[in-house]
Amino acid sequence: MSRMAMFLRNHQRGHQLLLLCPEKTWRSHDVAMKANMGSCPSVINCLISLVSATWCLTFYCSTVLGARNCKELLHQGVVMSGWYTIYPDGMAPLQVLCDMDTDGGGWIVFQRRYDGSVDFYLGWDSYKRGFGSRLTEFWLGNDNLSNFTSSGTWDLRVDLRDFNNTAYYAKYSSFRISPAYDNYRLTYSSYVGGNAGDALSYNNGMAFSTKDRDNDRWAGNCATNLQGAWWFNYCYSTDLNGVYRLQQNESPTGVLWPTANTNTLHSFRISEMKIRPE
Repeated sequence: MSRMAMFLRNHQRGHQLLLLCPEKTWRSHDVAMKANMGSCPSVINCLISLVSATWCLTFYCSTVLGARNCKELLHQGVVMSGWYTIYPDGMAPLQVLCDMDTDGGGWIVFQRRYDGSVDFYLGWDSYKRGFGSRLTEFWLGNDNLSNFTSSGTWDLRVDLRDFNNTAYYAKYSSFRISPAYDNYRLTYSSYVGGNAGDALSYNNGMAFSTKDRDNDRWAGNCATNLQGAWWFNYCYSTDLNGVYRLQQNESPTGVLWPTANTNTLHSFRISEMKIRPE
């Protein structure tokens, strides 16, 4: 009889289980086994238990084993960058992109610009919920950012790449996004370093603004003026959610981090913003 191998890692106990089941038995109980799994969203976050000779195995969902963030996944032995389900405290299970390669790994990527395929000139509700494509560009959502950073301390890392393929980065400590009632205000305690320079200093302490929710200090609306959404102060500075340019032209509307290239407004080809517990 042919056999189907089911391989799962038990992260809680630190060992691996390889369970072999007769294929016929597996198929005959497939529907029932799925029912036993209930709302368990990811097999890798479940325990396995042998229950009888007839029933090959069953699944029990366990939130204890579910990693709360990408850093915990890394500590559990997940070393490949990619999309994973995590179980943050006080939040529903969430699919996130984990960067396991950069600066020790364990980063939750919450913003990515890559090719201009996703429109970032959107309103408050879109930025609140999150939007985009897992294959190219996305914003994870201000609610998620606020929930993540509401407890503990978090580092922020910004990674950029220009049209000459030169890489830049900037890193910040004690990064936090406040709740919706405070308009998702950005704060951090210090600039740690990086060859991109500290372009966020002008935005530290600012509320988030979109084309339909103006929270900046300018008399007009920076979001509509620059066709983006950001923690604007008086507009002209950093804006990684601005208009995506197909070349490194100098413009006040673009994917901008001015301190990375001697305070010029050259638009970047790739940007990623990511957080990790300290």
